[in-house]
Amino acid sequence: MELTPSAHLDTFARDRLPPTAQWPDLLYGPPGPSYPRRLNCAVELLDATVERFGPGRPAFRTGSGEPWTYGRLREQVDRIAHVLTARLGVVPGNRVLLRGPTTPLLAACWLAVLKAGAVAVTVLAQQRARELRTICELAEVSHALCDERSLEGLTEAKAPGLRITPYGSDGPDDLLRLAAAAPPTPYPAVPTAADDVALIAFTSGTTGRPKGCLHFHRDVLAVADTFSAQVLRPEPEDVFAGSPPLGFTFGLGGLVVFPLRAGASALLLEQAGPKQLLPAIAEHRVSVLFTAPTAYRVMLESLGRDGGGHDLGSLRRCVSAGENLPAATWRAWHERTGLRIINGIGATELLHIFISAADEAIRPGATGLPVPGWQARIVDPSGRPLPDGEPGLLAVRGPVGCRYLADPRQTEYVRDGWNLTGDTYVRERDGYFRYVARADDMIISAGYNIAGPEVEDALLHHPDVAEAAVVGRPDELRGQIAVAYVVLREGAAPGDDAVQALNAAVRERLAPYKCPRSIVFLDALPRTATGKLQRFRLRDLR
Repeated sequence: MELTPSAHLDTFARDRLPPTAQWPDLLYGPPGPSYPRRLNCAVELLDATVERFGPGRPAFRTGSGEPWTYGRLREQVDRIAHVLTARLGVVPGNRVLLRGPTTPLLAACWLAVLKAGAVAVTVLAQQRARELRTICELAEVSHALCDERSLEGLTEAKAPGLRITPYGSDGPDDLLRLAAAAPPTPYPAVPTAADDVALIAFTSGTTGRPKGCLHFHRDVLAVADTFSAQVLRPEPEDVFAGSPPLGFTFGLGGLVVFPLRAGASALLLEQAGPKQLLPAIAEHRVSVLFTAPTAYRVMLESLGRDGGGHDLGSLRRCVSAGENLPAATWRAWHERTGLRIINGIGATELLHIFISAADEAIRPGATGLPVPGWQARIVDPSGRPLPDGEPGLLAVRGPVGCRYLADPRQTEYVRDGWNLTGDTYVRERDGYFRYVARADDMIISAGYNIAGPEVEDALLHHPDVAEAAVVGRPDELRGQIAVAYVVLREGAAPGDDAVQALNAAVRERLAPYKCPRSIVFLDALPRTATGKLQRFRLRDLR
């Protein structure tokens, strides 16, 4: 596969793409999208939208204050892009880390990085110094734009060669101060190739070592032009909102890419749990909602039988992803609100949702059908297709495919031209795909991916822990919870004090959502005669 000549001066990302022979097959053309060989996705999402709809439309809304219009957003993006290149020395291809709560300014920084031809690496505000340092080292990140409220963990990371520019601070080198002094002229976007890397999204593998997923400028548009345009079908007057942060590609698509591509607006909330979403929907007349099944279950409790005083009349689209949506949750939400949740499965490796269904095509308990432009099938461990009704590994392909950043796990995820998502599914006779279970040891809790071995490693750093194993346990509210089985060293006492100490030890090293919800003390972990841990026996414990 021949790549278009790159606009990147720093060729790190393209140099670390897997060999094209290891890429999945990519599908373009009807019913999927096609693109010119050169495009900058920030230009397509922002400048092209302004040309179609004008600068006065709301682009981003917040919990308070005036909305950011498309014109204001473009001006801020262009000023930040000027600062990146003229003041901070960013050149096309440099990796720029973005960190902070979900705000219009974080979204503007993301667009500015892409417009300047750099590579965006958006991370979670929750991630700890150790995790951030690993990401910076793997991606050789040179610059960071960080909300001043999220600086602490990033400065503690002490990533080599990283230049951090805060925003929202009082310092003379604050990004906003520099942007205010930047030229008010339009920024001439770098004419990137459609297959230049636009972003690196990190996901944890079952080993806990994060994998960087390389996505092109055309990929960003492809997820908008497949799932969003053909299944979600947003309208220019829609107001998007949701719980996933922009560090997740689920949130990046649902709160930035999809609304901008459609000329709509998004409500960006720094706190977007179920308790915040319900009143925000009514106050801001939200019409499109993105969140995980857990949040829908929590909101159902708040709504009660009489609606709990919450007005959801503005909602017309509800999207669920991040974990399996139980049929009971779908039916309860439909009964209470009259709204049909659009279920979907996506992956960081594939950027967003690739199997889904909307409106009358929805079947509670099933994920849906391949999104137009995508194909899916069920295969056995050797890659051979399985007949309908027989569970196996989900294999998909479409206009976006897995390309790991210099990672040998590429050949595990991509086989025979197909992406293997790590999920066990069944294809029904009429083509619908039904989720069965995860095929690996990844724990999915409330939409968050938790790698058991990574949590085990954090526990083992505590001096009282001799052995640890972390597995997922089914949970009605969160889908799964992480349960840690711990063997203490001789002389250490189990009990509430030990639980608190171990939870504190995990929180020091990992994001809070990775902390075990339950810690069980055992005299020994179950193992085979050869010493291999028997995780299945732990999953059966209650």
